[in-house]
Amino acid sequence: MAMIRRVPQVVGLANRSRNISFKSLDPPSPSCSSLTHGFHVFHCPDTVGIVAKLSECIASRGGNIIAADVFVPENKRVFYSRSHFVFDPVKWPRMQMEKDFLKLSQAFNATRSVVRVPALDPKYKIAVLASKQDHCLVDLLHGWQDGRLPVDITCVISNHDRGSNTHVIRFLERHGIPYHYLSTTKENKREGEILELVQNTEFLVLARYMQILSGNFLRSYGNDVINIHHGLLPSFKGGNPSKQAFEAGVKLIGATSHFVTEELDAGPIIEQMVERVSHRDNLQSFVQKSENLEKQCLSKAIKCYCELRVLPYEGKKTVVF
Repeated sequence: MAMIRRVPQVVGLANRSRNISFKSLDPPSPSCSSLTHGFHVFHCPDTVGIVAKLSECIASRGGNIIAADVFVPENKRVFYSRSHFVFDPVKWPRMQMEKDFLKLSQAFNATRSVVRVPALDPKYKIAVLASKQDHCLVDLLHGWQDGRLPVDITCVISNHDRGSNTHVIRFLERHGIPYHYLSTTKENKREGEILELVQNTEFLVLARYMQILSGNFLRSYGNDVINIHHGLLPSFKGGNPSKQAFEAGVKLIGATSHFVTEELDAGPIIEQMVERVSHRDNLQSFVQKSENLEKQCLSKAIKCYCELRVLPYEGKKTVVF
């Protein structure tokens, strides 16, 4: 198999971060139409032989790695990897694959070992929380409809009462997606009711949901929550970041998709996008450009998450392969 290897020049490897990517030049042949794609991410203490054992695990079942990424941070004995492989489900049944990777994770005392086969596994079940603004919500709904986002949307929850003749409500009714309007106040964020509605989901998406979720909610829910912030964090936290950026006279505006934590707008960042602005822009054009960035940034973050490209790193950071 022809391979490309991108390896940085290394001096004193034990004290330098290692970033290694492999990508096969040989695509699966047409005769291998029965091959299925799988993805595996691994996070464990760094030691000799991890890549070899990962490769052996896949190859021993007739699988073939077609792309791989490895990251070992500088001065940290921690190993991160993501492998993209093809395999024959007849020769390597899904349950056996799970057992094989579990055995590997136990051997290396892994913090995280997740395998996903998109063609065989159910799509991620998510709920979307939104407030009055529609642009991110509408983009997610269309992304789901077009198949660009590998998720199943179980419901949309909002603290804004949309009329029955609005585009969002008509779309949701046409596709059988429930819409739950929960009016909120400072004293009552309706978090108990939200928890009941999202209990069977695998993660939540805040599509410009302008309410702060409490620490109790996050702990009770227990799964990841992905937010889109209409600003280039860590600058311009909180409300009206476009107005803050406009008044500061910035030359770049941005959008940030991040995990939600108890600290406002301070969760680990998944994706950021920027666009240049100038003195010719007004507040309205700032907002328009920001909204376009928000849609793209949130969509990409969700896709990266579903493709197992995002791993937690040092608490407030992420590794994104």
